Amino acid sequence: MSEFTFLFRGRDRSASPEQMQKTMRNWVSWFKELSASGCLRDGGHPLADSGMVVSGTQKAVHAGTYAQGGDAVGGYMLIEARDLAHAVEISKSCPILENGGSVEVRPVEQLKMQLEAGR
Repeated sequence: MSEFTFLFRGRDRSASPEQMQKTMRNWVSWFKELSASGCLRDGGHPLADSGMVVSGTQKAVHAGTYAQGGDAVGGYMLIEARDLAHAVEISKSCPILENGGSVEVRPVEQLKMQLEAGR
C-alpha cells in the first residue's frame, strides 16, 4: 500500500444554507466510508482562501495564492491505496465533484534519509 494526497479544488460559494448542509453531510459520510474501509490515513483540513507566497532566492513575499478564480486548493487529505489507479477510483466518490470541483491525486514520495551516514 502507498500513500496519496488528495488536493481539493473548487468551492461552490453560491450555495444556499440548505445546499451547504447537504454538502457537509455528504463530506462527513464520505469521510466515514473512507475510515471504515481503512483508506483514510489523515483527514486533512480545509484551507483558508487567504495566504502568502514566498518565492525565489530573494525570498519575495506576495499576498494571496497563485490560484486563478476557483482553482485554489481548498483542502487536502491523506489516503492509503494499492496504487495510483486505486487512489483515483477512491477519489471519484468525493463530494466536491458533485459541485464541479476537482480532486488532484498525488503520490506521496518517501524520502530515504541516511541518518547513519556520516556518523
